[in-house]
Amino acid sequence: MKTLRDVQPGQTARVIRLHGEGPVRRRIMDMGITKGTDLTVRKVAPLGDPVEITVRGYELSVRKGDADCIEVK
Repeated sequence: MKTLRDVQPGQTARVIRLHGEGPVRRRIMDMGITKGTDLTVRKVAPLGDPVEITVRGYELSVRKGDADCIEVK
């Protein structure tokens, strides 16, 4: 299983599935990250947290714990 955290800067990935339950999953979906959405990783902070991505035309920073809940291909 490849997650958003495994994607390198400059690469694009498509969301396959969201893991997690309740408020975590809902917060990710509210940010516009849903099944079938394309994401581009722009930057990763030096210690890996947060990850800056482009999704649906806007830039978004995602914590590494949340990035682990997003399965991509």
